[in-house]
Order: sequence, then structure tokens, then C-alpha cells
Amino acid sequence: MRFPLFKDGEDEGGREDDDERELFDIWRFREGRVLEVERPIRLSMKPAGIALEYTESMGIPVVHRRVVSLFERLGLQKEVQFIPVEVDGQSEPWFILNVLQVIRCIDDARCEEVSYRLPEHGDSARVGQYRNVRGLKVDPEKIGGAHIFRPWGWLVVLIVSEHVKSAMEAEGITGIKFLEV
Repeated sequence: MRFPLFKDGEDEGGREDDDERELFDIWRFREGRVLEVERPIRLSMKPAGIALEYTESMGIPVVHRRVVSLFERLGLQKEVQFIPVEVDGQSEPWFILNVLQVIRCIDDARCEEVSYRLPEHGDSARVGQYRNVRGLKVDPEKIGGAHIFRPWGWLVVLIVSEHVKSAMEAEGITGIKFLEV
């Protein structure tokens, strides 16, 4: 299942008003903080097909309630926030998986290639962060006991511990793909 369009709720008449519709701000789900969501989030599913229990759209994980149950059994409630969403054409409960930890842990020397944002790249707020990371490797000593997090400076990646990976595989969660970092 893919969710190419994030959108906020509809107007009072039940119609979407293209002039007033606001595209959903996906970047806030990469900041590693608890979010307050004021209006229901509706997602459209394209293309239609069999729903996967874990999927990402623009780097934002959308998960089935089975993933929520698994994470609760693993005791990960302090590391994640599950934000309910309505998915067009789906009656099952779905959630955005908001990861609440950002850890400075990328091991530059072991990565295949890293480059950093410079002032000439035009985004002064992000100077010093990673512009590109290939062959990502992390320093395990900097991770501590975290089981799920995003690496500081390269927030497009979601990292889970071996414990979480094994549990998701054992549970048969569909749609997941793991790469060793």
C-alpha cells in the first residue's frame, strides 16, 4: 500500500475545497517529538490493492494496528507515538508511526560516502547536517538502549534494533525491508 497524498480533513459540507486544502506537513514526523494533531488525517491509497501492514510515504511510516499491538508488547510506548489516520477505502485502523528519538550516531568513517550541507546550498538552518549519506553505518556505542530512532542529520532513515527487527519478522508484518547499518 502506498500513500502518495497526505491531506487534512474535509470542509463542513463533506467536500474537499481545493483552495482551502492544505497539504500535510510530513517533515514534522521526522523531528523526534510528540505531536498534537488537531484535525483527523485522511490518506488516499494509490494504487488500490492489498494493504501492507507497514508502508512508507515520503519517508513517513504508516502502519496497521498489528504493528501497534506488537510495539506495545515490546514495551516501546516511550519511543514512538501512534497517530490514528483514516485511509480511503480501508475499514481497518491505521496509524502514522511517529518515532520520538533522534540520535547523533552516524559513523562517517564507515559510511561509503557522506557530504554535508553548506551555506551555498541555501538552507542556513540545515548547514552542517548531512546532504547525502550512502552506505549508512552507525556507531552502536552512541545508540545506547534505543530500539527505534532516526539518525541526527539524516532524518529520512528509520532505524530499529535487532530485537525489533526479529519481532516484526516473527510476527509476519508485511511490507517491511531491513538493511544492516
